[in-house]
Amino acid sequence: MNYPKEELIGKIEEARDVLNKSIDQKHAYEEIYENSVALDALIEQYIEAGY
Repeated sequence: MNYPKEELIGKIEEARDVLNKSIDQKHAYEEIYENSVALDALIEQYIEAGY
């Protein structure tokens, strides 16, 4: 899904916060991994969009 640049940046920031919190709170590896993959997917969209 293609988001406008500002919206995508917001989603990346939210995903980064979720990942960092899951790491800080020592959540299960699987949850941290899923959060990392979600962040990576958003970053990939950003790069592919050429922003």
